[in-house]
Amino acid sequence: MEKSVDVVVIGAGIAGLLAARDLTRGGAEVLVLEARDRVGGRLLNQELPGGAPIEVGGQWVGPGQDQILGLIDELVLTTFPTYDTGRHIAEIGGGRSEYVGRIPKLNPLALADFAQLQWRLDRLARQVPTDAPWHADRAAELDAQTLATWLQHAGRTTGGRSFLRVITEAVFSAGPEDLSALWAAFYINAAGGLDALINTRGGAQQDRIVGGSQTIALRLAEELADQIVLDAPVTDIDWDATGVVVTARGMTVRARRAVVAVPPPLAARIRYTPGLPGDRDQLIQRMPMGRVIKFNVVYDEPFWRRAGLSGQANSDQRPLGTVFDNTLPGDSPAVLVGFLEGRHADLGARLDPAARRAQVLDDLAGYFGPQARNPIAFIERDWADEEYSRGCYGAFTTPGTLTRFGPALRAPIGPLHWAGTETATRWAGYMDGAAESGHRVAREIGARLAPAEAGRDHRPAARR
Repeated sequence: MEKSVDVVVIGAGIAGLLAARDLTRGGAEVLVLEARDRVGGRLLNQELPGGAPIEVGGQWVGPGQDQILGLIDELVLTTFPTYDTGRHIAEIGGGRSEYVGRIPKLNPLALADFAQLQWRLDRLARQVPTDAPWHADRAAELDAQTLATWLQHAGRTTGGRSFLRVITEAVFSAGPEDLSALWAAFYINAAGGLDALINTRGGAQQDRIVGGSQTIALRLAEELADQIVLDAPVTDIDWDATGVVVTARGMTVRARRAVVAVPPPLAARIRYTPGLPGDRDQLIQRMPMGRVIKFNVVYDEPFWRRAGLSGQANSDQRPLGTVFDNTLPGDSPAVLVGFLEGRHADLGARLDPAARRAQVLDDLAGYFGPQARNPIAFIERDWADEEYSRGCYGAFTTPGTLTRFGPALRAPIGPLHWAGTETATRWAGYMDGAAESGHRVAREIGARLAPAEAGRDHRPAARR
């Protein structure tokens, strides 16, 4: 099958769907090609016992995420607060504490060390422009080292460094030794500070979406309707100054412009003719995805609440290093959501399912008591196994990448435009960043789709 349109969008996550909707509303003829048999990208709902939706992908929204919160309002969706009442659990530096508020009860030296580490990180992040982190005054110095190297020099105690490692794994689903210190500083500034990233109340984990986060994509898809083609993985993009020819399973699409709205490692697997300029290609070779396995463990009732616990737990000792109460309003069934992140996901993925389940239940029992060993359902999702994600939560840059190739992150190449949460300047890595990028790329293309071009042949000269 062959089709000609003004713009072809590759990827039906929030970024691609919003770009397509904005362009359609502006009068362009748009087609969205999605490799999966569904829309939503890294957003996905499954069902709990009884049929209620639960997210196995991205799920939280919070204050300051104006793009996604505005979209939620526009789509007439509502949110509800993450359960945050009671004592949280922290196992850091060999001890265990139960606490309320935002900071666990570490030993005084470790607590003071974490406070100065956070202060230094936030101060450093504020000096990094989010639209061009490679222009920061200390860009070369920061990009030449991993976050682990920075942490080793800046930290003064094992406990302080251990707590920041837990935070790094929870935020990036990667270890501090994996990512550039400049990328970490950019990411923190893009969220408005470390507190915004790690807090529940007042932070990125404050609220959830009634009906599950994938509902955002499903509502957008309803508006686009037959402009979306599922089960259409793109293999080739032929391009020149006049347009593109996109080859997907079972079809060829000719267009004046193309939006590539998939994670950087997947964009790198498409064959481009001619090949992409060296800076763009080198950039996406150096942007791996984080690695996470997400578990929703379901119980008859939220037994941890009876003990005065919030369901939130963190540990630098257990593989299941981050846990939240993921129960829907109504309290039944009850859910604890936990994550194997970074190196823990590497090891967990190598276990057989029964052994992995046993490890997760062991850790939950260690946090909340023996009753945690008896769930009524166990739902897991390994995003590195997803053919069209290859990891979560998002991509990050390795050392040396931003200062050498960063300007290629968003810059169009001929008729090719780049979207996705990793290209955002606010809340990169989150749904909000994806929404920002979709709007941005639609504006880019709208400015270039002059009326005089209407009706031109959509075939690149090389393929005519």
